[in-house]
Amino acid sequence: MKFKADEIASVIQREIEQFEARIDVREVGRVIEVGDGIARVYGLSGVMAGEMIEFPGDVFGLAFNLEENSVGVIILGDYLKIHEGDEVRSTGQLLSVPVGDAVLGRVVDPLGNPLDGGGPIVTSQRRPVETEAPGVAERQPVKKPLQTGIKAIDSMTPIGRGQRELIIGDRKTGKTAICIDAIINQTETGVKCFYVAIGQKESNVAQLMETLRRHGAMDYTTIVVAGASDPAPLQYIAPYAGCAMAEYFMYEKHQDTLVIYDDLSKQAQAYRQLSLLLRRPPGREAYPGDIFYCHSRLLERSAKLSDARGAGSLTALPIVETLEGEVSAYIPTNVISITDGQIYLQPDLFFAGQRPAMNVGISVSRVGGSAQIPAMKKVAGGLRLDLAAFRELEAFAQLGTELDPATQARLDRGYRMTELLKQGLYRPMPVADQVLSIYAGTRGHLDKIPIPEVRTWEEEYLKFIHENKKSIWQKIAETQQIDDNAIAEIEAAIAEFQKDYAGKKEKQTVMA
Repeated sequence: MKFKADEIASVIQREIEQFEARIDVREVGRVIEVGDGIARVYGLSGVMAGEMIEFPGDVFGLAFNLEENSVGVIILGDYLKIHEGDEVRSTGQLLSVPVGDAVLGRVVDPLGNPLDGGGPIVTSQRRPVETEAPGVAERQPVKKPLQTGIKAIDSMTPIGRGQRELIIGDRKTGKTAICIDAIINQTETGVKCFYVAIGQKESNVAQLMETLRRHGAMDYTTIVVAGASDPAPLQYIAPYAGCAMAEYFMYEKHQDTLVIYDDLSKQAQAYRQLSLLLRRPPGREAYPGDIFYCHSRLLERSAKLSDARGAGSLTALPIVETLEGEVSAYIPTNVISITDGQIYLQPDLFFAGQRPAMNVGISVSRVGGSAQIPAMKKVAGGLRLDLAAFRELEAFAQLGTELDPATQARLDRGYRMTELLKQGLYRPMPVADQVLSIYAGTRGHLDKIPIPEVRTWEEEYLKFIHENKKSIWQKIAETQQIDDNAIAEIEAAIAEFQKDYAGKKEKQTVMA
C-alpha cells in the first residue's frame, strides 16, 4: 500500500495545527530537614507565603517561613512518609477546602476529606482557607437574635446573628454543652452550623456527633475534626477551614451560619509548636508575636453582611479554656479583646449544681438588647444586674448578720431566680417558653414556692399554658411582643394555674 505525498503532508499539517504545547514548568526543591510536622526545603525561590507544596506520596504542605536560603514548610498530613532528599514541587495554588451542600451532615478533616465512612464529598466548589474579612461598608449592625435555647444566655447575654461571643471557663464546666444546645436549637431556623473540634479526643467527637444525630441536628451541621492525635499543622488550620465552609453559605447562599471553635487555646498551642520548631522568636508565654493576629484574622471574618452583599451572617462562638479561672492569662485576654462579649463559666457554680454555670457578674454581651426580641427585653431588662447584686448580697449574708425583711425578700427572690435559670442538658427551650417562665420569676409569682419545687412548678406551669392557654404562647411566638393585654392574660393564666397547683399539693399532702 502506497501513501501519496500530499496525503502525508496534510496529516502532518493537521497534527501540527492540533498540537498544544504542554510543558509543565514548576519549581522543584529538595527536603533538607524533616520532623515534627515541619520540613525545611532548599530551592523554591519563587514560592509565595501560604502556597501549597507537593511532597512525594500525595502529601501536601504549606509554605510558612520564607528564609534566605530555604523555605520552612508545615506538613498537612503524615510527615513520616517524607524523607531527607525528597523532591518537592510548588503548585502555584493556595490551600482551599470543598464547600457546598455536600459537606452538610458530614464529619471531615481540615482538608475536607471525609472521616465518617459516608463516601467521598462530591462538590465542584472550593474556597480558599484564608480570605479577607468583609470591610466596614460591607457590614450592617447586629440586630437579629440567634436563640441558643438557654434561658440564662438568651435573657442576660443575648447573642445576635453576626456576633462573636466568647465562651470561657475551666475544663469540664459545660462550655461545649452550651454550644451543642445552641446547634440543637437551630432545627427550625435554617441556620447552618459548623462545629470545629481542635485537639480533642476522637471518642468525645463521636459522642457529640451521636448526640446531634439523636436530636436531628446533623442534617444542617458539619463537624471539622483535627483530633488530639493529628499533627499540629492540621490543628492550626482547622478553624480557618471550618470558617471557609461556613462563608460559602454566607456569601453565596446569603444564609445565616453558626461556627463553633472548640477550642482556640489548643489552636494557639499548635501554632506555638510550629513557630518554635521553625525558629520564630518566642514572646510572652513562649507564644509567637503574631498569635493575636492568628485569632483576630479568624474572628473578624464573622459578620452580618449588608443588604447589598446578600445580608447573610456568620456567628462565631469561640471557646477558650482557662487554668484555675485565670481570665487574665495571655490567650484569654487576647480573645476577650477581639470578641463582642463573653460568657464566663465558673467551676464553683458548676459544682454547686448551677448549670449552666454562668457568672453573671463578668459575663457580658456587647450587642445587648439589640439582639433580643422585644418581649424578652421587656421581661428580662434588669435581670442581669439584679442577679449580680444578689450574688454580692448572698456573700454578705453568709457572714451571719441580721437582715431586714426587704433584704431577706431580695435574697429569697434571687435564690428562686437562680433555681429557675437552671436547665437540663440538651434541652433548649423555645423563646416564648423562656419569656413566660422569666416573667413569672421576675414578677414575684414564685416567691411563695419552696426553692426545691421551683423547677417542678415551672414544668407544670408551661404544660398548663401549652394545654389550656395556647393562644397566649402563640401570640408571643408570632408577634415577639408582650403588650398590656398579653400581660393581663398571662397574669390571669398564672392565677388560675396557682389555684390548680395549690389544690394538687393539698391532695398530695392529704394522701401522704
